[in-house]
Amino acid sequence: MGNPGWKGRFAFVLCVTITLSCPITRAARILVVPVDGSHWINMKCLIEELNLHGHSITVLSQSTSLYIKESPDLYQSIMIQMPREYENYNVMENIVQKTLDNLQEGSTVWGKINLQYEMLMFLFEYHQWAKEIIKALFENNSLLNQLENANFELILTDPVFGLGSMLAYYLKLPLVYNVRWQVGGEGHLLTAPSPPSYIPRTGSHLTDKMNILQRSQNVLQTLNEFLIIELLVYPRYNEICQQYLGPDTDFKSILLRADMWLMRVDFVFEFPRPTMPNIVYIGGFQCKPARPLAAEFEAFVQSSGKHGLVVMSMGTMVNSLPMEITMKIAEALSQIPQKVIWRYDGETPPNIGNNTLLAKWIPQNDLLGHPNTRAFVSHGGTNGIYEAIYHGVPVIGMPLIFDQFDNVVRLESRGAAKVINIATMHSTDLFQALNEVINGASYGDNMKRLSALHRDQPESPMERAVFWVEYVARHKGAGHLRSESHRLPWYAYYCVDVMIFLLSVLLLLTVLVVGTLKKLCRIVCGEKQKTE
Repeated sequence: MGNPGWKGRFAFVLCVTITLSCPITRAARILVVPVDGSHWINMKCLIEELNLHGHSITVLSQSTSLYIKESPDLYQSIMIQMPREYENYNVMENIVQKTLDNLQEGSTVWGKINLQYEMLMFLFEYHQWAKEIIKALFENNSLLNQLENANFELILTDPVFGLGSMLAYYLKLPLVYNVRWQVGGEGHLLTAPSPPSYIPRTGSHLTDKMNILQRSQNVLQTLNEFLIIELLVYPRYNEICQQYLGPDTDFKSILLRADMWLMRVDFVFEFPRPTMPNIVYIGGFQCKPARPLAAEFEAFVQSSGKHGLVVMSMGTMVNSLPMEITMKIAEALSQIPQKVIWRYDGETPPNIGNNTLLAKWIPQNDLLGHPNTRAFVSHGGTNGIYEAIYHGVPVIGMPLIFDQFDNVVRLESRGAAKVINIATMHSTDLFQALNEVINGASYGDNMKRLSALHRDQPESPMERAVFWVEYVARHKGAGHLRSESHRLPWYAYYCVDVMIFLLSVLLLLTVLVVGTLKKLCRIVCGEKQKTE
């Protein structure tokens, strides 16, 4: 018989070996300061994963939140009580509705100018609303004391407005961004070099291959954004920073204090660009394998037979469209042989086809991952685009606002999407686009290639995100990865002072050399005259 003690020792050594080979994760107390709407979808996915890793999560939100609800099994909730006039206030819904009202003029010069004006007005309204949230927090001493006494170790926030950044500065805590946008625009623009020669600005609808006229447009748009942000946006926040954080505080510097930028970007989709050591790319981190559909959805999908399914959604914030546009879409969808599931929460169009199922909510990720799905009709929101890439489903893009135009342009430039101007389209335009995308092999093949590239990573984007949040918590920050370039004045950053100094030295040397040569010439000439 064998020695039973040997088996016990072997089991002990095996357990110790496995334990030492596994990373040790210490539970951290994390304060999450999210942004409502579709941004909350991203943040909640990350919260769920951090919760599975044993971290204690507290979510700070305002009483006016539409999507951020209490969830005791997932996180603790702390509420910022907003003034009564903001109780039914939805700034995003306002701009969406104004944009939809102007859709018919969107293709004219006046329509574009009017749309830009509406977006500028939205910017002012949005930041005014954000300021009210910040004031509601910093004027609530009992709430501030509660946050201080909670002994959080890290703040995780979406920097679309500055509340999380300011709170991290106030509480002296490490700061991690879950970011696609920040107060001044696209996330990279604040922290990484962004040459306008090949980095298209948001709203330009350009790619990274630009001719001289397109580069001129891009440069002008860059200057316009810079002036609006530096002269109109930052001064508003500087005022409130100096009021609550001290007279010498600067909002831009507070934004740039972040230890880690979890950037919701994947270069399978985005154009290559310069980056920084503390930017970690997690594009598509919210994507998951498809789960089985509910019975009613599965039965409808299976009824599509060999023709398959088309999924349509215009995003979280757009439940319906003007009836004239809705009827054009319904007419086009009714003519295709595929079955259609359309996320829609408005008045049912009278010409809706028998092949179309309207639903107030759809399991979008699961539908896109279904083997019967042939195409995705989308407004071009980032979440939906990455889900389409993940599952390899080609896209018909009908952008409405913000970055949606640029998202579908990026996908179209890779041959995986067809873009339609929803403001001027006819039902035949959508019908032809659907036929082209579904029956043309190139769109599906190109999207499957993007999907293969996106999935071919040593770790998932979610694993990467969780690691770096835990990294910052373990080391109480990651200042060694943060560039201090923002502390330089613009003339030092672009070495204008160095160029002036070197030119001055060159000029001085030139004067000295010329003066010396002149003097030597005079001496030589004088000696020559004496000799003669």
